[in-house]
Amino acid sequence: MPPHTMNVTHRLVPTPAGRTHLVEQGTGPLVLLVHGFPESWYSWRHQLPVLAAAGYRAVAVDVRGYGRSSAPADPAAYRMRALVEDNVAVVRALGERSAVIVGHDWGSTIAADSALLEPDVFRAVGLLSVPYAPHGGPRPSEVFARMGGDEFYVSYFQEPGRAEAEIEPDVRGWLAGIYAALSADTMPPADAPDPHFVGAGGTLRERFPGQLPGWLGPDDLDVYAGEFERTGLTPALNRYRNMDRDWADLAAFDGAPIRQPALFAGGGLDASTTWLSDAIAAYPTTLPGLLSSRILEDCGHWIQQERPAEINELLIDWLAALPS
Repeated sequence: MPPHTMNVTHRLVPTPAGRTHLVEQGTGPLVLLVHGFPESWYSWRHQLPVLAAAGYRAVAVDVRGYGRSSAPADPAAYRMRALVEDNVAVVRALGERSAVIVGHDWGSTIAADSALLEPDVFRAVGLLSVPYAPHGGPRPSEVFARMGGDEFYVSYFQEPGRAEAEIEPDVRGWLAGIYAALSADTMPPADAPDPHFVGAGGTLRERFPGQLPGWLGPDDLDVYAGEFERTGLTPALNRYRNMDRDWADLAAFDGAPIRQPALFAGGGLDASTTWLSDAIAAYPTTLPGLLSSRILEDCGHWIQQERPAEINELLIDWLAALPS
């Protein structure tokens, strides 16, 4: 394990998933950090010590299906309501009544829905890379089916076993490729085939760059690859396979704003930010408690790893401004 992860405490706590693995550093108000795909608690390695030094109890989880957390066999076990229940159980298992929750990528959506469904537990919410967009609208599978042209990666991920057949023969190489494809310093040029899409009979991998981004050292890649080589990719991909189920499960929250104090940060070169610019523009209505919002120019998708110093500063300033 790289040396900057040596001062953290690893724990397993009981949750509806079975167990959730978490990594903890520091004492003080609880800040729960939730990763995205295809990542792990290790995505927060640059934030844990900084938050701890600033007087917070920083806790990064492995979402169910990842790392050392339980991985239920039923694909429906990865619905959003179940992930929110896991987060609540983590807070309770740590002996706390409430927490600030911060998420990246899918973790941003998980954090947003945790705040939406459990406002008494999650008193503030930080969203990295993926903006908040209220529930509602057409069924997700119908939206993807109408996109036309090459196949969108979320549609590609839907059929069990299909993406796994591409990824699992060379997990390390595939991870290196997707991290590079969405990083500012290695992403394909604008006139190259978009790595978010799959051509007819093709794969995502064939559109990935061949070099590592600057933020990802070989040792870091070893950490990520080691986890997914052990667990396989199916549990992580099952999150994508529940989008229609979430659409039905959370219909009671269609159009609902998140009213807790909020933070958003996105990368200026990240498709998650540019494609969802309308969602960001709607924040005065959808995130009325927004205290801090920043687009980091020349930054890609892996924002807290690409630009850790800036994200750490944003987080510390925002946390300090929260009501006690």
